[in-house]
Amino acid sequence: MPIFVFAETHDGHYKKAALEAVSYAKSIADLAGNTVTAVAFNATESSDKLYAHGAQKVVKVDNDTLKNFDPSLYAKALAEVANGADTFVLASTNDSSSVAPILALKLNASLVTNVEKAPTSVTPFTVQRKAFSGKGIETVAVEGAKVITVLQNSFGVKDNAVSGTEETGNVTVNAADAKITIESVEQASSEKIDLYEAETVVSAGRGLKGPENWGMIEELANILGAATASSKPVADIGWRPHSEHVGQTGKAIAPNLYIAIGISGAIQHLAGVNGSKTIVVINNDPEAPFFKAADYGIVGDAFEVVPKLIEEVKKLKGVN
Repeated sequence: MPIFVFAETHDGHYKKAALEAVSYAKSIADLAGNTVTAVAFNATESSDKLYAHGAQKVVKVDNDTLKNFDPSLYAKALAEVANGADTFVLASTNDSSSVAPILALKLNASLVTNVEKAPTSVTPFTVQRKAFSGKGIETVAVEGAKVITVLQNSFGVKDNAVSGTEETGNVTVNAADAKITIESVEQASSEKIDLYEAETVVSAGRGLKGPENWGMIEELANILGAATASSKPVADIGWRPHSEHVGQTGKAIAPNLYIAIGISGAIQHLAGVNGSKTIVVINNDPEAPFFKAADYGIVGDAFEVVPKLIEEVKKLKGVN
């Protein structure tokens, strides 16, 4: 039985998280001497993108009922396609994290969430996962079938090209079985970088003193090709949209570079960003807790430091 992957899409195109899930599944397949089969719903993009990262078979399911997200229907469809699957890999996106436990129940499988690294063994399946909001690392060993979710931007998207084949999958799902009714869909700006998939994130907090000062944060982010984020208090008082709130009660992210400006670094905030590969902190308080978690820190006034940082980045990039 191959290692199955749910290749999540948006508007018919594969998400970066789907490519990371395929890459992770390939690491398991290589260890087990197995192959990878990816399952996608209503995908219009070429399967070549999945072959490039290790999927040797792609099953495309075209079904109007699956155009609107419903975790119960998605889990039912995935279980049908992967009847008897031993291992199923999903990304830790909001959608896939909702599907995973239902899928595990349907497959009579164990659920292993928040995985970052390849397993050390496949018999039993032994792997480390983040626990307690990222404050601990747990090693779990699973016998039998398992459903795994992979933290975004943790394992990474690996180039592992294989020859692949594509087939059409059929599932018995219908609108009458839906648990969720979509009343409206509000499309976010297509120009904004998805926080979950961003390689670089520039974030700010109450140290900015007001929403009118966010221009320099956005300018720095634009120059770096980064997403913007904020602390919870900033979102709560309406300076920034809640969609930018990162932390324990917001989005948990793991970019390669996280720049925190005017954020003290309370434990609730750290819980959402401690998966970042490199953390840079800019704060005028040398005792700010964030400095203990930082790889690099600058003690200084954000209104002096950030403009200088923008100026230097522009020089490096040759931007006027």
